Amino acid sequence: MRHPARPEDANLHSRPGTAPPVVSPELTPGVHPLAELFGDALAGPEALLFVPSSLGPANPLLVFFHGAGGAAASSLPLVRSAAEQHDCLVLLPTSVGRTWDFLVNGWGPDVERLDAALQAVLDSVAVSRLAFGGFSDGASYALSIGLANGGLASTLLAFSPGFAAPPSRAGRPRVWISHGTEDAVLPIDRCARPLARTLTGANYQVRYLEFDGAHVVPPDTVDQAFQWWLAD
Repeated sequence: MRHPARPEDANLHSRPGTAPPVVSPELTPGVHPLAELFGDALAGPEALLFVPSSLGPANPLLVFFHGAGGAAASSLPLVRSAAEQHDCLVLLPTSVGRTWDFLVNGWGPDVERLDAALQAVLDSVAVSRLAFGGFSDGASYALSIGLANGGLASTLLAFSPGFAAPPSRAGRPRVWISHGTEDAVLPIDRCARPLARTLTGANYQVRYLEFDGAHVVPPDTVDQAFQWWLAD
């Protein structure tokens, strides 16, 4: 089924339920395909939920978007160690196409699938705070959809982003941006530096970090990002 593009609409409707969620017995520590947890309504490109060893009454939730050509399973290793250390749930969607919808044909199928997946998780486990994050194309997507949904995600974690292009803006999410000074894929002078200046000039709270390296996500940078997110 072809989903229509909706170039001006990146709005997510998912929200925590009014009643406290009942933690499903299937939410044991580890990695779970969402289709196995919540049924055929979430069939299609694989979406995963990482559950840390220590699941409290309410845990932070990071929605993490992969880079171009990636998938949920390939992006999990980038954040798994930090998520385990900080007792964070991680929702990892996979794009319908080779990369995220708005980078190809406009907002549409990935927004719809994310909304359904996120609502299923929020209905099943209590979440203390919510962030969007990603690497490369996934970082650009996290910033773009996150700035449009700042009433839902209070923090955005962008590792080596290219740009941000929200169709609208809502709320005032805090923004983390990190980027390698030797990045030849998305050069820092054309990407992260002007992006950080623009968002700072628009009065967003921005934490900007440069590191010596290429188009990668160093584990210590991820840990710093988690600490900054969760210290708020």
